[in-house]
Amino acid sequence: MINLSQERRFRNVILVACVLIICGIYVSLTNGTFDLSAADVIRTLLRIHPTKEYDLVIFDFRLPRILIGALVGFGLGIAGAVLQGITKNPLADPGILGIHAAAGASVVIGMFLFHGTFKGSSWMAVMTMPMFGWIGGIAAVVLLYMFARRHGEFDPERLILVGIALGSGFGALTIFISLKMNPQDFEMATVWLSGSIYSATWKHVVTTLPWIVILVPIIWRRAYILDIMQLGEISLKGVGVQPNKERQILLLCCVGLVSACVAVSGSIGFVGLIAPHIARRLVGIHYKYIVPACGLIGMLMVIIGDLIGKTIFAPAQLPVGIVISIIGVPYFLYLLYQARKR
Repeated sequence: MINLSQERRFRNVILVACVLIICGIYVSLTNGTFDLSAADVIRTLLRIHPTKEYDLVIFDFRLPRILIGALVGFGLGIAGAVLQGITKNPLADPGILGIHAAAGASVVIGMFLFHGTFKGSSWMAVMTMPMFGWIGGIAAVVLLYMFARRHGEFDPERLILVGIALGSGFGALTIFISLKMNPQDFEMATVWLSGSIYSATWKHVVTTLPWIVILVPIIWRRAYILDIMQLGEISLKGVGVQPNKERQILLLCCVGLVSACVAVSGSIGFVGLIAPHIARRLVGIHYKYIVPACGLIGMLMVIIGDLIGKTIFAPAQLPVGIVISIIGVPYFLYLLYQARKR
């Protein structure tokens, strides 16, 4: 049962997370190579005596980057919660299913086959990369369906093992294709694969937003199923739920979120691993609360990670994927240590 204290704690966590996200957005908007004051930002956003310089900095460079980081963090955080729920593995991460690697390999193949296509700013150029990313994600889930089933049903342990194998295979394919690319495309592919959002545009935001809007409500409506999944297959069948069907639906939603995010930002790891653990510590074990909390925590992680990457190392810019990995690796080792003690 969900008591009033849990409800109150959830609301407090959401409120604090939203305040921190707003603070992160404010600092990211006002700080950079070209510093702005709060008054400059407010006047530009409200269109009070706007200037071309401020419009260029805010609307063309900083705001799309912040929004795409927020969407990517939101999607990856929720995908991580879903994956840990359906596999019953607290160390699971969207990358562990091989979806990150498959989408990355697919985009690199696209870069190799269509030299220079991804350098344009047209709608066709912006849509090409997500299309290849989604093809890679679909390929990963098809292979998961083929090899992670036992007696017609998903085996959570086999799902993890197959995902690790797929990740290794697609990672090797990415390296092989990258070595065949020309220096310019190779440099672009390397930066993208490290998890970077510094070249985000409004078109990237438009291509990612529909996936978040469609898939997240589907996941949230099935939060109670994720709760029951923690009890076992017998409990699921006892309440009239088809575990195999529901697991497939949730897995497809997870694949859609991860593929859409990877297509526009590259491989940003550890968000899907860390966000669910923090959420469970803050709001409890009910997925009705974990799902939105994971989304906001993931959003905050990517926004702050991108802010750190573009300010602390200025004038150089460190991709957000590397910044989060620097934080995520020690935390992952800590989780392994905690799991070993149990």
